[in-house]
Amino acid sequence: MLERHEKWMVQFGRVYADEAEKERRFAIFKTNVEYIEMFNRDGPKTYQLGINGFADLTNEEFRATRNGYKHIFHPGSSRTSSFRHENTSVPSSMDWRQKGAVTPIKDQGQCGCCWAFSAVAATEGIHQLSTGKLISLSEQELVDCDTGGEDQGCEGGLMDNAFKFIIHNQGLTTEAQYPYQAADSTCNADKASSHVATITGYEDVPANSESALLKAVANQPVSVAIDASGTNFQFIPVVYSQENVEPSWIMG
Repeated sequence: MLERHEKWMVQFGRVYADEAEKERRFAIFKTNVEYIEMFNRDGPKTYQLGINGFADLTNEEFRATRNGYKHIFHPGSSRTSSFRHENTSVPSSMDWRQKGAVTPIKDQGQCGCCWAFSAVAATEGIHQLSTGKLISLSEQELVDCDTGGEDQGCEGGLMDNAFKFIIHNQGLTTEAQYPYQAADSTCNADKASSHVATITGYEDVPANSESALLKAVANQPVSVAIDASGTNFQFIPVVYSQENVEPSWIMG
């Protein structure tokens, strides 16, 4: 197991401050690897776990840096207006990656801004469907500049608020113009001044309705939040594929 840990450190570029930290991380790594291998051996499942870049983190550490979605319930705030895709016919399959509406996989690193990545991905998708141009947009602009309310960069946020910011801000700039840093910083107005894509509105999919979600996804990429606090989510592949069940989902 020591040799596996050394190879894993090289693969993921992990460097520890001292031998004491290395020993502590090895103990966590060993526990996690044993759990992964036991899970994969324990009968057929719809997915397998893998030894990824989080293998030397406790689940508490993983949750602290990855679960940045802030679920806020406002009593009486449920929308009563009709769902725009209510009468959509759902095709047997839909993969927006094959339609050119999804950018390559991105990594939020040790920053709890999943809300920004989710909102940006949906914005990238609808912009591509509207213009035919797939542009990688800046999550860092949301992390740094969308801080006036519940959205607080690496400390978490909410996609609805990110969409409100994009509308009010009249768009986002590109990833290349305002690169991702995986850390909170001061809003750079110069970098954020060149807007290349925007939205005019957004709509929440009706709660607790998988059929409504199917109809929404049939029309465009959607922004979702997943409770990834469970141990298994720490070790799933980068793209989560729930297959061999009806309906099946692929989420990046």
